[in-house]
Amino acid sequence: MAGVKFEHVWKRFGDVVAVRDLTMEVKDKEFLVLVGPSGCGKSTTLRMLAGLEEVTEGTIWIGDRIVNDVPPKDRDIAMVFQSYALYPHMSVYDNMAFGLKLRKVPKDEIERRVREAAKILGIENLLDRKPRALSGGQRQRVALGRAIVREPQVFLLDEPLSNLDAKLRVQTRAELIKLHRRLQTTFIYVTHDQVEAMTMADRIAVLNNGVLQQLDTPQNLYDHPANLFVAGFIGSPSMNFFDATLTGTKGEMYVDTGGFRLRVPEQIAQAVADWLGQQVILGIRPEHIHHVQFTPPGINAQRIKAQLDVQELLGNERLFYLEAGGQTFIARVDPRATAASGEMIELNVDVDQMKLFDPQTEQAIYS
Repeated sequence: MAGVKFEHVWKRFGDVVAVRDLTMEVKDKEFLVLVGPSGCGKSTTLRMLAGLEEVTEGTIWIGDRIVNDVPPKDRDIAMVFQSYALYPHMSVYDNMAFGLKLRKVPKDEIERRVREAAKILGIENLLDRKPRALSGGQRQRVALGRAIVREPQVFLLDEPLSNLDAKLRVQTRAELIKLHRRLQTTFIYVTHDQVEAMTMADRIAVLNNGVLQQLDTPQNLYDHPANLFVAGFIGSPSMNFFDATLTGTKGEMYVDTGGFRLRVPEQIAQAVADWLGQQVILGIRPEHIHHVQFTPPGINAQRIKAQLDVQELLGNERLFYLEAGGQTFIARVDPRATAASGEMIELNVDVDQMKLFDPQTEQAIYS
């Protein structure tokens, strides 16, 4: 088993910088997820680690070995792609065994590894089938099995669930978490789906425009985003942002959005005292805005008024799309809360959960 380390890694395609000065460490046996929008550099990072792309500058380590100039086949990694890339004329068994045969692994060892991987993945009864006789979920398991039999130091997974339907994605997500626990190997997983990242990862690396924005546990990314991008990317629906001004005094500070005004809690006011009188961006997650009739006990609630535009009932929750002072936002409320479109309604905001950002740098002032 081995950890992975990137030290000041750059990747350029001509004038385009795909990865910019990436420095991060993946711990041994960790499940790390690289997440970000399309074109953020996450797949390029994975491909450089696999040896499928050359590093422009910097150093990549696998364990205690620099692998910049090591051929892909000698890096002791296994990669699972979005496309299953199975050989259509081969059985499941032969697809899983093919790489081991090329490496001249003894026949009895191949048999052991394939049978063991098939048992782990629940595909023992599929070993004689051809890929065309398999469902999408079964083909993805075969692709995983082909990686498992290699017994690599590091597994690299590039959006492996993208081709599955929603129900199967949830099911396969849980299987991958159990697989990681069972194999006790380093997993590096690429996805653009932040829900996938939050549910699977030990830690998440958030990338944007080739730059690492934040590397932390899922809960810390949610609770303490380093900047506007992370705050908006992590969480669904995403965080609401309001152009606002800090008004009042250091002893009685308010954040004023023009549509409503909230008293800033004392501990937050002390942390942002130097910003009094200046413009800020206020961040509030939809789940921290409650209908007045269904506000949970024990929160530091302050009341605001807003006009309801549209609502969506999702069974276990209701989403209110609202407008106040020319700024739109979303509240995630109790499904029993009702109101008519166009109605002015009262809501409670949990002000202890507010985040404040610098409008110029977009970095967190208080998170």
